[in-house]
Amino acid sequence: MADAVPHDSAGHGGPETPGSPGGPDAPDSPGPPEDPGSPDSPDRPVRRPATPAGRLVPLVVPAIVVGIGSSLLLLALSRVADRVGRLLWSSIPGGLGVDGFGPWWIILVLTATGAAVGLTAWKAPGHAGPDPATTGLVDPPQPPYVIPGLAVATVLALAGGVSLGPENPITMINVALAYWLGRRFRPTTGPDPWAALAVAGTVGALFGSPVAAALVLSELPGPGALWDRLFAPLVAAVSGSLTAELIAGNEFLVKVPGYPGARPLDLLWALLTGALGALLGLAAIQAFPAVHRAFRQIGHPVAMLTAGGLVLGVLGALGGELTLFKGLAQTNELAADYTGHGFWGLLGLAAVKLIALLVASGSGFRGGRIFPAVFVGVAFGFAISTLVPSVPPALAVVCAILGLLMATTRQGWLSLFTAAAIVPDLALLPILCVAALPAWLLVTGRPELQLAPEPAAPAGAAG
Repeated sequence: MADAVPHDSAGHGGPETPGSPGGPDAPDSPGPPEDPGSPDSPDRPVRRPATPAGRLVPLVVPAIVVGIGSSLLLLALSRVADRVGRLLWSSIPGGLGVDGFGPWWIILVLTATGAAVGLTAWKAPGHAGPDPATTGLVDPPQPPYVIPGLAVATVLALAGGVSLGPENPITMINVALAYWLGRRFRPTTGPDPWAALAVAGTVGALFGSPVAAALVLSELPGPGALWDRLFAPLVAAVSGSLTAELIAGNEFLVKVPGYPGARPLDLLWALLTGALGALLGLAAIQAFPAVHRAFRQIGHPVAMLTAGGLVLGVLGALGGELTLFKGLAQTNELAADYTGHGFWGLLGLAAVKLIALLVASGSGFRGGRIFPAVFVGVAFGFAISTLVPSVPPALAVVCAILGLLMATTRQGWLSLFTAAAIVPDLALLPILCVAALPAWLLVTGRPELQLAPEPAAPAGAAG
């Protein structure tokens, strides 16, 4: 047997010698035939590391259960919030003979809502979850005792007209439940899949499509092949979105005047509008720490949230009914009559809603930031189209949403999907992809609309 080929210090093989395999004098006749299936065969099929199908199939039933359960919990929380909201904004003021959306009633209800949420955050076990300014759409599982207080605080905020959506708290609730129940009743499955299943089922129900869940999860790091990681969550997402569609329909659509078709100038307007939306989002991000710090200086959660509710009430009195609540229904109302507001009116609606979003998150209200940001993007897009009538409204709206969400969520796929889902016109999709590029260049590497959690107090410190 020939000696091993020496290696240099860099680890490369030494010069080939005559008569050695592969050398210049190697014989023309091949050696013994190689087995195509052997690891050294040049003809072996490529096989990437993957999860065996036998480990994926048993996850189908748990994924369906978690997807349906996540959707039902979202619908139940929304239904309770709607009932309480009708009581606060219709039944009670109607019985008192006052305007349910008059300025003084808006201020009164939002201030009282702040006091109620503050009381919940103060007294509920787990204080209704972590500081919402430090949470995003997908966070580590919370202990189960946090769930009741978080659910109550979320219902109160949604019903009371706070400018936040249900996405962050309901995802946190579903993840906590799935993680706890999954480890309890199916310990052999392991703890890792349960949170992903709950996120997928909830996002699928929230956005009316399993594609949204796949895009969100594809941006999260994880071991193994992407589609192996997405298999069970996609099952949960399909189950969640179908459940929500069958029970409540899909409200994640806005009736915008149809797009007349692509023109060369539209690419320029798309680039500009997407960039302006991103800059608007970055401006809000710069102001967010100061808003949060100002409310934190108040100290006590009841006083802090009552003050936040009072500020939101004043903003609501200025902006009117359209600037209240999570924003999806109000977005459709705005789209139906945006021409009646004019450029400055639309810009004012966008500004009031964006400031309300910062105040709500900064003062401690539990809720998500995606849905109200969509309203801001729609109002801002209509303002641009009103100022420059040659810009089609559909184009301005989707590009403004895209840029704003890229800045505030820093999730490119979710931002692109949300903009495309709000105005589902395939002719806009290539233009959206172009508009995403400068918007991403503006936001990448910059701070997000989410603050770092405060360091835990040392052991023995006063709570």
